[in-house]
Amino acid sequence: MKYMLVMNLNPKQFESLTEEQRDEIFRGHEELIETITKSGEMVTTVALADPSQTVTVRVRDGRTVGTDGPYQASEEFVCGYYVVDCESRERAVELAALIPDARYAPVEVRPIMYDGGPEA
Repeated sequence: MKYMLVMNLNPKQFESLTEEQRDEIFRGHEELIETITKSGEMVTTVALADPSQTVTVRVRDGRTVGTDGPYQASEEFVCGYYVVDCESRERAVELAALIPDARYAPVEVRPIMYDGGPEA
């Protein structure tokens, strides 16, 4: 079963981390990627740009309207995700707990209902 492990982060909190703490997060991601690649559970991972670079698009009366900024006003934003293919929900939760960001913000584990990409 495929799961998306959705990472959230508060940009202000991330900025407040020391360089050592940030390096620890980046090393943790490298280690996780190595672990789940070796186990065959890795499908993909994506890191997203800071939410200040977001454009939210709506279509109203046939017109496309873009608004700078994220859809929701929030202190925490989706900062990236992993897609893993593992045997169970419990294993997906174990993998989510290995994501270093989980020490600072929640990681959401969501089953993927449909995967129509080229690697499906």
